[in-house]
Amino acid sequence: MGVIASQPSLVPSARAGEDAAPGPIVPPIAPPCEPGEDALSVLLALVRPDLEACNRAIVARMDSPVRLIPQLAAHLVAAGGKRLRPMLTLACARLCGYPPEADGLRHVNLAACVEFIHTATLLHDDVVDESRLRRGLASANAVFGNKASVLVGDFLFARAFQLMVEDGSLRVLAILSQAAATIAEGEVLQLATQNDLATPEDRYLDVIRGKTAALFAAACQVGAVVAGRPEPEEIALAGFGMNLGIAFQLVDDALDYAADQARLGKTVGDDFREGKVTLPVLLAHAAGDAEERAFWRRTIEASEQTDADLETALGLMARHGAIAATLARAAGYAAAARGALDVFPDTPLRRALAAVCDYTVQRGR
Repeated sequence: MGVIASQPSLVPSARAGEDAAPGPIVPPIAPPCEPGEDALSVLLALVRPDLEACNRAIVARMDSPVRLIPQLAAHLVAAGGKRLRPMLTLACARLCGYPPEADGLRHVNLAACVEFIHTATLLHDDVVDESRLRRGLASANAVFGNKASVLVGDFLFARAFQLMVEDGSLRVLAILSQAAATIAEGEVLQLATQNDLATPEDRYLDVIRGKTAALFAAACQVGAVVAGRPEPEEIALAGFGMNLGIAFQLVDDALDYAADQARLGKTVGDDFREGKVTLPVLLAHAAGDAEERAFWRRTIEASEQTDADLETALGLMARHGAIAATLARAAGYAAAARGALDVFPDTPLRRALAAVCDYTVQRGR
């Protein structure tokens, strides 16, 4: 398909409903980057003060007199996470020349907004998918239950919209609110395509544009907005984020069949067990003979699986090069993302953002 141009453990000891107050929520920040460290460490080093301010904003907005909310929030923080999306907002704002003395912390608060939207979708996704692990730890719904996870996800969405309104820019509100709606559409579309091997690749790409890439695009685009840059730069950063997000999700879909559990941060083969129709499945099914297609119909469409079926699925994907082909597609989108940065001057920030494109694909190697 074509590409788009353009610390210490903080897990609360109290169970849901108990009266013990949670400890402070302190989002972890990686140590300063050293030579040879990965691209995210380089990017982090360039936006560290901004990200620290963003984390303080997240802590402040996660506070609530309803005890379960900060308890569950502390659990989420303890699970870690790369903070990639808010880092993209901060880096894109600085790439566009947003100065610290301009008008306070608009880029910081919008980065927090982006993280709230992302975290809310994770909470809801884990409930829908009945996931038991998130980033290698028990998921919030496994610890606190589905009802609490859904409601705290709603709380985080509400916080995100408060931050959008406080920013005061209708342009920012339009971009981020549209992204939130598109994410929901992508998740519903994924539900509609689940267990359906007749799903066209275009429809699969619509799913990942919606559920993942739309927020990447919005996170980057608002960086140009707060810096007051012209529309071509907005479009360039939106294209950068969209292509990066598609590459990111393609690699994630490949890793579900190609990574170990510790590396993936969730149970390997979850997509297979849930009957999700992702590109590795579509490619292996399309290339298979009649017997192989019958296997995919039984396991994906009919959800009739045995303990040995995942290994069989992995073997069929290896036979037809489905994982390699998925990663090759991801590399194409990552290249398009890098190209979208060409309108900006060659600076350490631009080089760091370009390196994140390479890092995204290398996760699958």
